[in-house]
Amino acid sequence: MRARSLVLVAIVFGLGVFAGRAVPADRGRTPGTDVPAASAPGMVLVPSATLTPLPEGISTDEKRDVEVFRRARASVVFITSLALRRSPLSFDVQQIPQGTGSGFVWDEDGHIVTNFHVTQQAQALSVTLADQSEWEARIAGAAPDKDVAVLRVKAPRARLVPLVRGTSQGLLVGQRVLAVGNPFGLDHSLTVGVVSALGRELRSPNGRRIRDVIQTDAAINPGNSGGPLLDSSGRLIGVNTAIYSPSGAFAGVGFAVPVDTVARLVPQLIAKGRIATAGIGVTLIPQRYNAQLGIEGIAIAEVIPDGPAARAGLQGAQLTRGRRPVLGDRIVLVDGKAVKDEDDLRDAFEAAGVGGTVTLTVANDRGRREVRVSLVAIDAQ
Repeated sequence: MRARSLVLVAIVFGLGVFAGRAVPADRGRTPGTDVPAASAPGMVLVPSATLTPLPEGISTDEKRDVEVFRRARASVVFITSLALRRSPLSFDVQQIPQGTGSGFVWDEDGHIVTNFHVTQQAQALSVTLADQSEWEARIAGAAPDKDVAVLRVKAPRARLVPLVRGTSQGLLVGQRVLAVGNPFGLDHSLTVGVVSALGRELRSPNGRRIRDVIQTDAAINPGNSGGPLLDSSGRLIGVNTAIYSPSGAFAGVGFAVPVDTVARLVPQLIAKGRIATAGIGVTLIPQRYNAQLGIEGIAIAEVIPDGPAARAGLQGAQLTRGRRPVLGDRIVLVDGKAVKDEDDLRDAFEAAGVGGTVTLTVANDRGRREVRVSLVAIDAQ
């Protein structure tokens, strides 16, 4: 135990620690009302736009976009992040709007999907449905690594219209997409564009890498975060999450977390409030130091006793009698695929999932070997 502690001290002082970069939350309209109870429970207010006949001469493409918007707007919600402040005069606690975003109805049980960064700084949350009724919301679960959060409102089932879910598998660059949300606090706005690129990477609020992100030129602005990205049939294919822009306004490059990722996370967030992180019971040396030393793969700093890695015989860094740290095993391949940094390793473990088994190719000064390791839940995100 003492030797292991000395190893960790040597690594920390000799190598330093890793820090990530956060994504800022949206800012937008600040509604001036608190959250009253909705009136006429069970009554659904149909948006007037759905009753308006389409004009003569409208093109087929325009008809399709109009119908997609009319269906989708019933599912898209407006989210207000609230801060709690005590009045200096009355000492009453007041709710002060501090930011806004979008979201959409996931199911008739009142679950609302949005971005984690929309809710990140909130002390309280308000959700406005398409019929303009407002409801207090609580966070049912969050996955900061993927910038996804699930809220829960106690609205009547009749008021909740879930979006039809599609798939992000098989998307093509150039495919038509539509984004619905509340940019700058403007209720239920539609923008239209195409899939600009696939397989992009994006940093989550806690610095982790989100892979396979959809890039689109459909305008996404502050307040759009958490809203749906739809295909031309109105099916959910992504959750709008970020833009690339030096000015902070839309510059033609927006990003959405793919729906297949969201659909995998949301049931876990509803059931447990978090997602389990798959691992093998090790701590790792920060990758930037491996690169400086010209080390291939990901070096193990410490192996947790009685964990899967320990049972597989993996070794972490050690101290010589002269208190000089010596590297142990390095993970270079997972199931035959090269891993270059910690994000690659986590992505490989996430794909296999808790309870799955992976084959690690491990290298050290004596050569390479393959070991089979079972994945366990090591922490909560």
